[in-house]
Amino acid sequence: MQDLVDLVFGTYPSWSHLVVRLALGIVFFAHGAQKTFGWFGGHGLSATIAGFRQMNIPPAATALAAFIECLGGLALIVGLLARPVAVGLILVMLVAVVKVHARNGFFLNFAMTPGKGHGCEFNFVLIAMALSILIGGAGTLSIDRLIAPFGG
Repeated sequence: MQDLVDLVFGTYPSWSHLVVRLALGIVFFAHGAQKTFGWFGGHGLSATIAGFRQMNIPPAATALAAFIECLGGLALIVGLLARPVAVGLILVMLVAVVKVHARNGFFLNFAMTPGKGHGCEFNFVLIAMALSILIGGAGTLSIDRLIAPFGG
């Protein structure tokens, strides 16, 4: 049982993981809130579902992804269930790469070339950040650290 607790909640007292976790949490909460509630200039869940349907993504999968981003972002900000959240966010980003961004290459479309979307570089960085949290945990100042401290 303790092994499972360590696997899910265990974290090292890392300040660098705190920084990565907070940045990742803020980015995903903001994007998830756009998709879910229409906050921060977003269109809300109904419009998100309609847009994702055009990419043949089912409504339930769209809602799940939006809630993983929004609630997962909040969970990362407070450092709760950081490792399982990281897995969910990695999966959401891999689907985004396959369904949307890979066809546009690697780089973001800073020139805003009409008819061309952003490449997958932003997704790549988010996946790398989430992998860091998956490997090392939430870091210091996290609820996970209160539940299962290890590493000093």
